[in-house]
Amino acid sequence: MQSGPPASDKPDPERPPEAPPPPSGPQAPPAPPSGAPGTAPPPEGPQAPVHPPGGPQAPAPGYAPIPGPQPPGPEGMPGYGGPVPPGGWQQPMPQPAGWVGRPLASWGSRFAAQLIDWLVLLVPVVVLVVIVVAVAAGSDVGAVVTAIVGFVAYLVAAFCYAPLLMMRDGPHNGQTLGKQALNITVVRNTGQPMSFGWAALREIVLKGLAVGIASSIIPLIPWLLNYLWPLWDDENRALHDMAAQTHVVRV
Repeated sequence: MQSGPPASDKPDPERPPEAPPPPSGPQAPPAPPSGAPGTAPPPEGPQAPVHPPGGPQAPAPGYAPIPGPQPPGPEGMPGYGGPVPPGGWQQPMPQPAGWVGRPLASWGSRFAAQLIDWLVLLVPVVVLVVIVVAVAAGSDVGAVVTAIVGFVAYLVAAFCYAPLLMMRDGPHNGQTLGKQALNITVVRNTGQPMSFGWAALREIVLKGLAVGIASSIIPLIPWLLNYLWPLWDDENRALHDMAAQTHVVRV
């Protein structure tokens, strides 16, 4: 029994070639050819921001970002991007002194104002003397009592004369009647208005008691130095002005 013809190793031209077996393991899908139907080219220009899962995150409570680019910090460090500090934190600017920029009173105007004040205080003395003489005509005891009471009242009025007038509000603050007549006034270096206490410190404690006690130890010289000091002082101040931190200026 004869078998069929042996199989030939030549390929059959009518049979399509077999595809090679696929390689083992997972393979990436082939990229679609350029221009293939159903594919879109990648978008050009700026890309939209990609948010993390769950959508864009809201800012933390109390955080207020500053819009716009921030200036660089010191030595090229990134600018501060935290919350804006509240208003009112700026350092206050120093205020000018109360006498800066105002014309200083001359020594002559100061001396003339002082003469007017002395004349004003002399009027009660004349009135008191007339009253004491009139009482003495009828009774010596009454004259003595009137003189003592009148003298004490005059001392109180003389000490309170300048402070009570200088503590007035408005344009006459820092003025006695003499300074008001010469259009000059006393101002504090801090620019604050003259109060009764500050005027009493200047007029009674420093100008009256301190200079008076010093003149009782060294007769006349402290009094002259105090009143003549504005003649050579750069800011036309007397010694009691330096101690009380005041200036006398023109209105």
